[in-house]
Amino acid sequence: MSKQTDTGRVADAPELNWVDRTMPAPVRPYLRLSRADRPIGTWLLLIPCWWSLALAIAADPAGPRWQDAWIALACALGAFLMRGAGCTWNDITDRDIDAKVARTRSRPLPSGQVTVKKALLWLAVQVVVSALILFTFNRFSIVLGIAALLPVAIYPFAKRFTWWPQVFLGIAFNWGALLGWAAHTGSLSLAPVLLYLTGISWTLFYDTIYAHQDKDDDALIGVKSTALRFGNATKSWLLGFQIGALVLMALAILISIHAGPAPWVILVALLAPWGFGWHMMWQLHRLDIDNPDICLTLFRSNRDAGLIVVVFLGVAALM
Repeated sequence: MSKQTDTGRVADAPELNWVDRTMPAPVRPYLRLSRADRPIGTWLLLIPCWWSLALAIAADPAGPRWQDAWIALACALGAFLMRGAGCTWNDITDRDIDAKVARTRSRPLPSGQVTVKKALLWLAVQVVVSALILFTFNRFSIVLGIAALLPVAIYPFAKRFTWWPQVFLGIAFNWGALLGWAAHTGSLSLAPVLLYLTGISWTLFYDTIYAHQDKDDDALIGVKSTALRFGNATKSWLLGFQIGALVLMALAILISIHAGPAPWVILVALLAPWGFGWHMMWQLHRLDIDNPDICLTLFRSNRDAGLIVVVFLGVAALM
């Protein structure tokens, strides 16, 4: 049976989420389609943007500029809108699959709250407003931001042809690790690329945990995921992704800010992978791949894991 309530609340949305509690009834289905009632995805899209912006500022001898405040805010607005657009596109392409999965059949399209035509219109609105925000950045960042549309478009189809759809999610979801740096500097270098790879490894970590919620349904309908690929070896794989993320992040910090700032700036910045790693280790300790509630709780906790990095890199940027 679907957990959808009479109010149309989606099964895995928090009971007291702001959409169902405060928004007018006519707009709720569209905000649910954007998963505004489940904000963790916005955080996970935004956080790599803030990582790279903070690291770019820390590596810049000139330090922060007033423009960086707008970049940080624009990334937040853009993350909300583009996460919404990506989820709308994902739900359009997956509407038949979602109808067969207990956790997702209450989403607006399979439950009939929104038609495909209206969902496409809502998708267009979100993309257009996101573009208006992107166009306030420098030219290189604009081109980079437009290029992000390709992995976003491909991701929903990945689970149909590979056991590693989380890689495609990571490619799309961590584009901000490139964009935040480019918005500050007007270019790219090895450091943001390493930070981007950090984010992909992190995505493999948290989205494998997330995918364990649906593994039984996915196996029945033929949808692929790393949760099914790894099975009982999941914790060993996740440990590998954790180590990869920490090494890549530390390298990004060392090669970007080793030459200019005082040594204590580097030390503060290196506390970012240290705190990040401890949080991921806590997740591994608590993980029970056969308990969907624990999987969902741990997946959501990655907001805090990512914000630990934001705090330490942010302090280093302001020193």
